[in-house]
Amino acid sequence: MDSLSSTDPAGMALVAAVLLLAGTVKGVVGLGLPTVTLALLTATAGLETAMAVMLLPSLVTNLWQALVGGAFAVLFRRLWPFLTALAVGTLLASAAPTVIATATLTVVLGLSIAVYGMLGLATPPWSVPARRERPLAPVMGLATGILTGMTGSFVIPAVPYLQALGLPRDRLVQAMGMTFLTATVTLGAGLGGHGLIPQGLAVLSALAVIPALVGMEIGRRLRGRLSERRFRQVLFTALLGLGLWILAKPWI
Repeated sequence: MDSLSSTDPAGMALVAAVLLLAGTVKGVVGLGLPTVTLALLTATAGLETAMAVMLLPSLVTNLWQALVGGAFAVLFRRLWPFLTALAVGTLLASAAPTVIATATLTVVLGLSIAVYGMLGLATPPWSVPARRERPLAPVMGLATGILTGMTGSFVIPAVPYLQALGLPRDRLVQAMGMTFLTATVTLGAGLGGHGLIPQGLAVLSALAVIPALVGMEIGRRLRGRLSERRFRQVLFTALLGLGLWILAKPWI
């Protein structure tokens, strides 16, 4: 996990460029910062490095997304079984990098990103009937938490599940922020507890907050000028390609 550091100019430039892009994506569509960061940094610096660097930019941007919107209490009352199971799953699986080969975890990450890309391109979207929400919530939360602890990516199956609940757009964005915030905090606690965040990468992660916030502002300004539907198509196609590339990279 020491392939990047805060004293390496090339590494800092790489992280700044990746977080600027990832922040721009999040500013436009409301999600994607961890996924884009993990996809690009895993392909260049390795999964464990990518997970550590992603933490603080994700925490700061998701804290803002979770608190802004005016429906935090309402959404928490509805989503607490899902969020609780997500936190438990993340903490339980955060030791995965110490007991499972990085190559295996990288395959899991590649698969999750590719599946996310395919689901994002799929039409019509998945929907969850109201009667199934209560029993599905802890299952989806636990599954998301396990994948989060193993790979640092917390979009599968969380985002498709939240989209399937039929929430209004503003509440969906806030619900995703609450989900990502829960995942980021528990992942950071789990990795830190297992000694998987070296000091050098903690500093680099803090520095990465700046390009992430700049990217979010760029994305916010672009949001009104671009077709969100077209942008999401490009994003999910790119993520599908990146996921497949991560899977194929050891064989190339």
